Amino acid sequence: MSGTRTTTWRTANGLVAGAAAIAMVTAGCSGGAGSSASAPSGSAVSSGGAGATSTAVASSGTPAALAKFYDQKLAWSDCGAVKCTKLTVPVSYAKPGGATIQIAVDKVPAKGHSKGALVVNPGGPGGSGYDYAAAADQIVTPQIRSSYDVVGFDPRGVGRSSPITCMSDAALDAYLGSDPTPDTKAEEQTALKNAKAFADDCKAKAGPLLANVSTLDVAKDLDILRAALGSTKLNYLGKSYGTLIGSTYAGLFPKRVGHFVLDGVVPPDITTEEMNEGQAEGFEEATKSYVKNCVAQSNCPLGTTESAGMARIRSFLKQVDAKPLPVSGQGDVRKLTEGWASMGIAEAMYSKQEWPTLTQAFDQAFGGDGTGLMVLADAYAERTAEGTYTGNIMQVINAVSCLDRPAPSGLTTYEKDSTTFAKVAPTWGAMLAWGSLVCGVWPIKPTGTPHKIAAAGSGPILVVGTTRDPATPYKWSVQLAKELKNGHLLTYVGDGHTAYGQSACIDDAVDAYLLAGTLPPKGKTC
Repeated sequence: MSGTRTTTWRTANGLVAGAAAIAMVTAGCSGGAGSSASAPSGSAVSSGGAGATSTAVASSGTPAALAKFYDQKLAWSDCGAVKCTKLTVPVSYAKPGGATIQIAVDKVPAKGHSKGALVVNPGGPGGSGYDYAAAADQIVTPQIRSSYDVVGFDPRGVGRSSPITCMSDAALDAYLGSDPTPDTKAEEQTALKNAKAFADDCKAKAGPLLANVSTLDVAKDLDILRAALGSTKLNYLGKSYGTLIGSTYAGLFPKRVGHFVLDGVVPPDITTEEMNEGQAEGFEEATKSYVKNCVAQSNCPLGTTESAGMARIRSFLKQVDAKPLPVSGQGDVRKLTEGWASMGIAEAMYSKQEWPTLTQAFDQAFGGDGTGLMVLADAYAERTAEGTYTGNIMQVINAVSCLDRPAPSGLTTYEKDSTTFAKVAPTWGAMLAWGSLVCGVWPIKPTGTPHKIAAAGSGPILVVGTTRDPATPYKWSVQLAKELKNGHLLTYVGDGHTAYGQSACIDDAVDAYLLAGTLPPKGKTC
């Protein structure tokens, strides 16, 4: 967002994780000089023009059945401002001799002498790594642009890589705008009906790929990409859900981990309920930080104290739940419901730069016009003013999440969690508690379970956490850094989602690691 947040992780009507801001914002920090600790870097990658190829580098231990995938050579073409190619991978790793799909890959060559490829992923599930890499000048510093070929890919089921689309744009509008906090048994049944309809549509339209878009599948694709790029080890920058791809990769292929930065962690070992509750707490704290900033100004429409401001937001959401607001230019086609309003508020929590816009939107909404909040919500959902969605993140996100970990199947659990979560997160708890209902009725059983990843034998992995991150709470970064055998925590004290690109101090520490393997000192805080 604007910057531009390229992705948002969301299941049903609940926010589950988010992605990185593209805009580069710098701020001061405190901390000492870095300490030296080497980590392996990937081998060089060709940055040639159209028709240039990358030589595959497989690794010992590669299954014979996958050799044809690991041995493929990438033929790069000119695609506007980037080089682009396709990577062939099996639909099912259990049946590598069966159907295949192609993964869209792009590259922005280094401006100077290339150290090799830095593969990037902005999050999701469902974020376009292809688009993220194309914005290389904004997502990494000039130093990294000079030294690395920035490579992105659309994970399987996403964007240009056999995208999973379950609903029409109009049907998705209705789904996203539906009630995220059912208050009565009748509303609960409606929520269940909506979730079932979404799941059934995906089963009918997505085909066999629907059972093969888990994070584990993506991590295996990533190793084939590493080999095809000609890299003996993978250099990787993952943000938000991209950290789950990264940690999963490190667990599978620890010896192939090069320079790894995981910013804004989604832990591999938490349950669906733990994720929802953690996110509820994260968004609650982020919203409090926004309100505190707002009420300190003379023109804040939320009141004069933090508690009054939070109460005003909650009462407003109840009001639009009962009576949605009109939206300029939408007629009766779409109104600002509680679902859309919550999405608009959440959008502004990802970046402090959007706080003034949210304040204006609240002022407008309190006057009876939901346009400002709807504009924010559309940015969150990657929806245009014309009513089309620029990506398929709001659909594929469920397909990935529901495979990755089990979710409760009975309404009783969601009812209980909505009450429990609301005690610690009165504004966001109920919505997040109901957020995984669609996974409770998903047509395919989950293939993953929560588990710790130590990645024993890997090189150093730099884990970055932001103290008031709404979507990936800071404690999750602390958790993963401790569980990794070679994890190293870097802390940003601040607001917004993810830290690299938000602080000069963080940028310097991350760059020192990516460029020279120099890790920040233990306990480094910016």
